[in-house]
Amino acid sequence: MISASDLTPAELAALLHFHADSGVDWLLEDEPVDRFAEFEAMRAARQGARASQPRSETPTAAARAQPERRQAAKPAAAAPPPPPPRNAPAIPDEQAVEQARFAAESARSLGELKTALEAFNACNLKNSARSTIFASGTPDARIMVIGPMPSADDDRDGMPFAGRAGQLLNKMLTAIGFRRDDILLTNVIPWRPPGNRAPSAPEIEICRPFIERQIALAEPKALLLLGNFTARHFFGSAETIHGLRGQWREISILGRVIPAIASLHPQELLTAPINKRLAWNDLMAFKNRIDAEILG
Repeated sequence: MISASDLTPAELAALLHFHADSGVDWLLEDEPVDRFAEFEAMRAARQGARASQPRSETPTAAARAQPERRQAAKPAAAAPPPPPPRNAPAIPDEQAVEQARFAAESARSLGELKTALEAFNACNLKNSARSTIFASGTPDARIMVIGPMPSADDDRDGMPFAGRAGQLLNKMLTAIGFRRDDILLTNVIPWRPPGNRAPSAPEIEICRPFIERQIALAEPKALLLLGNFTARHFFGSAETIHGLRGQWREISILGRVIPAIASLHPQELLTAPINKRLAWNDLMAFKNRIDAEILG
């Protein structure tokens, strides 16, 4: 077994980050505990105690009959009904999609959409998530950055692009002349899937009306899509982010055509820093188009 003292600071940081992404939010013990040895010791102690107990005499027939008569006279208590499973789907997926579409279309502003999303309970992902993650920043700049789904840091802090990935994104935006408060940041999926697993196809379809309505209400002039899941979601392609990044494409959202470019997610850059040069090329292409068509 590798000890923490055998790891370099960079390796230890990567290991801790891996555990955090896997859903481990805190340690239960300061020191490791050998549960197998603990179990064997408890079993041996129980066997020793059982062997040392004196064997009781066989009860007589009369003694056996008396408690049996008392037990027969006592009415049997009804067994309580089993509790319903916590993550049971509230309604069928098809109805959930229709409810999501109605709730999203009824919103006339981002504030109303946030209220509708927080009140929406027909997606199983909400049952296990701590927070409902909505857009942060301002839509006035007409620039929107979209990520895939909330991370453990997002779920804990209640905002998109939190933690180390968010700090790296802040530096990336600053490098091209933006602050995160001056643009709109959001995620395709508003609730963190358990253990950072990929959302299922029904879960994606339930969440789709909310992100599409969010884009329609924000009216961005350009979209920056971060990560493999986000690029595939909007481009409708099965390629990886390395095949989809760096190319301007036009996507249709509720009848409105918006230019979008994909790049690597900050979390991917933390895992593989060598790809930062690719992300920088994408950011420069994003900035040049904004300068020419939006700010110019």
